Amino acid sequence: MTEASDAAAPSDAPERPENLAMVLEALLLVAEQPPTIPLLARVTGVSPDAVEQALAEMAGDQNRGVRLRRHGAAVALVSAPEAAPWVERLLGLEAPNRLSKAALETLAIVAYRQPITRTAIEQARGVGAGAALRTLRARDLIEPVGRLEAPGQPLLWSVTPRFLDHFGLGALAELPPLADVPPPSEQATLPLEASETAQE
Repeated sequence: MTEASDAAAPSDAPERPENLAMVLEALLLVAEQPPTIPLLARVTGVSPDAVEQALAEMAGDQNRGVRLRRHGAAVALVSAPEAAPWVERLLGLEAPNRLSKAALETLAIVAYRQPITRTAIEQARGVGAGAALRTLRARDLIEPVGRLEAPGQPLLWSVTPRFLDHFGLGALAELPPLADVPPPSEQATLPLEASETAQE
């Protein structure tokens, strides 16, 4: 499901569902891509505020096997982190490859200071970050989100929705606060071209 292909509710759909939370859960289960709040509001024929309220009620039920995960404006259903050992057993992931210390350090810097350039990561760590960035990108934990408006226009890196899933987070706001970490960069950025996939 995409916003372009599902910009409006089907003509034979009811104006407003009687059980909005149930309908939203079904939509989140079948969506090919995590839908946004405005898209869910259009499909169900309710206001974005009503969608937010129903999602808040869903998020408050911690006795279920699914949780809401937000990344930017998108919302998705993910498995409850408490069920991870059994999910991993089912999927045959009892001994997953672990991230190296360097990759974890790099991932933490990206998560707390995104969007961030490779140079800024290397300054924070005091060593090169090329290998760690390649590992994290290969595991779909980080992605390029733009370019810094500076000489050379270096790539800016941010975490992906998979990062949230991997660490059992519903949103980046759930990261533990770090008093000595500056707020996310407010540097001006340029959008990425569709063909820009090379590592930097």
